[in-house]
Formats: sequence, structure tokens, C-alpha cells
Amino acid sequence: MFNLYSRRRSIQLFLPLLFICNFSSAALCEEPLVVFLVRHAEKVDNSQNPPLSAVGKARAKTLANVLKDAKIQTIHSTDYLRTKKTAAPIGAKLGLKTRLYDAGDLPDFVQNLKGQGGRHLVVGHSNTTPKLVELLGGDPGSIINDKEYDRLYILNLRKNGDTNTILIRFGEPSETATRN
Repeated sequence: MFNLYSRRRSIQLFLPLLFICNFSSAALCEEPLVVFLVRHAEKVDNSQNPPLSAVGKARAKTLANVLKDAKIQTIHSTDYLRTKKTAAPIGAKLGLKTRLYDAGDLPDFVQNLKGQGGRHLVVGHSNTTPKLVELLGGDPGSIINDKEYDRLYILNLRKNGDTNTILIRFGEPSETATRN
């Protein structure tokens, strides 16, 4: 008798929670998605796969300091030296390994991000970063010019499909950054 009552009571408590998780716009059961997006830091030259310059290394360290308390759970980078080295300081600081993503298939990457929830840092390029912002439902603002490295997007994807976009600058101002 007690066992049957306990099961019935458990079901009575569990069903409302299940309903809230599946149908509430403020569901507490799923982790919200927050995505921090940056272009890689300054590179030494315009060759195919250049390393970061001294200024770029300093910017990557600044990024790590800016985001150290952001509770980032996953770091993503394209498979280029400049993007991986931009992500390296924050990865070392947080004890996280960088996951590679395919810049040639951004819609699939966005679907994966949306399915995961949590807090992510995505390091990309001047052409892929605004596109990712747009695919995630955010406002990419103006194009990122070739000398602009100080743009940091923070996207908060809400359960109702809305995306909040925050654009801030970090580190030393870029040489010719367009200010919004």
C-alpha cells in the first residue's frame, strides 16, 4: 500500500515538472544558450595559416581576462592557427579543450549549438563571425573590416526564439575599426 502511494505521489510531483520543462518559455530544465563570438586576434601576415603577432597574442590574453568569469563551458574554433591560438589562453585559464568546427557548414554548427545550451565561446573570422551572429538570430551590425580585431558579440538566445545581441569592444582599439 505504501509503495503504491509513493509511486502515485512521485508521478503527481513529476508530471507538473515535466509539463513546465516541455512547454514553459521560462523552462528551468534546459540550460539557456549564451554565445560569445570573436574574430581571431591579429596575425603576423596575410599568408594561408599565419600565427598571431605579438599584438594578437596580447589580445588573446586580454580576451581570456575579459571572459574568465563568464562561466564558459565550451570553446569552439576553426582549424586555423590564428583562431586556435586566440582561443588558447582562455582554454588554459578555464581548463577547457578547444573543439573545432567547420566554417564551411555554419548552419549545422548553429544547430549543434542550439541543441546543447550552455555558454560557448566561438572564435572565427571576419566573414564567419557576423554570419554566425546572423544565423543565431542576432544583429551582426556592420561588416568586420580587415584591420578590426576588437569586436566581441554576446548573444543570449531565449526560449521564445528571440535573441539579444550585445556588441562590445575589448583590448586596444583596432586600427580602423568601424564604431557602431
